[in-house]
Amino acid sequence: MTQHYDVLIVGAGHGGAQAAIALRQAKYAGSIAVVGDEPDLPYERPPLSKDYLSGDKTFERILIRPDAFWRERDVAMLLGQRVTAVDAAAHRVSTDTGVEVGYGAMIWATGGRARRLSCEGHDLIGVHTVRTRADADRLRAELATVDRVVVVGGGYIGLEAAAVLRKFGKHVTVVEALDRVLSRVAGETLSRFYEAEHRGQGVEILLGTQVDGIVGTDGRVSGVRLSDGTILPCETVVVGIGIVPEVAPLLAAGAAGGNGVRVDEYCRTSLPDIFAIGDCALHANAFADGAEIRLESVQNANDQATVTAKAITGAAVPYHAVPWFWSNQYDLRLQTVGLSIGHDDVVVRGDPATRSFSLIYLRQGRVIALDCVNATRDYVQGRALVVDGKTPSRAALAATETPLKEL
Repeated sequence: MTQHYDVLIVGAGHGGAQAAIALRQAKYAGSIAVVGDEPDLPYERPPLSKDYLSGDKTFERILIRPDAFWRERDVAMLLGQRVTAVDAAAHRVSTDTGVEVGYGAMIWATGGRARRLSCEGHDLIGVHTVRTRADADRLRAELATVDRVVVVGGGYIGLEAAAVLRKFGKHVTVVEALDRVLSRVAGETLSRFYEAEHRGQGVEILLGTQVDGIVGTDGRVSGVRLSDGTILPCETVVVGIGIVPEVAPLLAAGAAGGNGVRVDEYCRTSLPDIFAIGDCALHANAFADGAEIRLESVQNANDQATVTAKAITGAAVPYHAVPWFWSNQYDLRLQTVGLSIGHDDVVVRGDPATRSFSLIYLRQGRVIALDCVNATRDYVQGRALVVDGKTPSRAALAATETPLKEL
């Protein structure tokens, strides 16, 4: 017999968990179920490449809520199964365990799967991504017997993993195809700062370098072959080259989209009674000048979850939230607010040599984003400059003796 829920949430990550929480907070009394393809209750993903991988946090400490929370709020957890097909007309989904689940409304919160290398040797033992608890557990389990690690990709995940691996005393080489690390998310000043920091910690960074293949012995990694034929000997490879949005069943059911599933300002897809939120939701974002983007952040997942809950409970409010992100590497805390995409000027506030400074990104004189390194006050106070689109002078922004809130 087909199970039926008033709201079915597909995806047990940040967005899915927050959607269930927000519905109950809004006094929604209907039945709610969360389908997740992992066996675990919803947990925080950012610590996987930081505190959890390093062992500084146990799994229990990164659970979004304990088991009792979900039971007390009558949220059914249908874990360890993946939705493989959506019948939008019948308001029903099928899972890989043969279960069919009906719904009144559905919230698609599947996020994305780690993008993998497609070159020769990509499937050898010792090649890892860090997207799930199981990924982090597998990587951590083999580190005791590993001396050399190659990290493919110089984004947040790659650099965070490199920092933890150096903490463990591993020899780490980061291979980045573009000419600087963090090139997709930050300006050049920040990229060069983090390159210097990692090199100062003993990490080798190879820029403008392509991976041609992974070489192995007896089915296990023994090295990474670069496009010039150089082989970097290693026992482990960590791949951090982004994610692929998990939207195939929705697109197959007729939802509009491509690189994600397209949603409107209320997170509604083009299919009836189906919403989408988080990493997989392609939406027009006011802080990207209205461009359609996917935002891979906890903030976006949580805020879109709240928007969806309000829409379902009859109190619809359009999505409008300033993006923010963070990254911890060594003793550096990077906090970002806004999107620096399309900036035409950068103001350096403070001295990067002190390891406490901010980069303020401008477009036509308007503040659009800040990257704050060990500068939490700038991050907190600079948020209003981004939200309000303020246009202070460059000199005022650069003057560290003037708090940003005065601007």
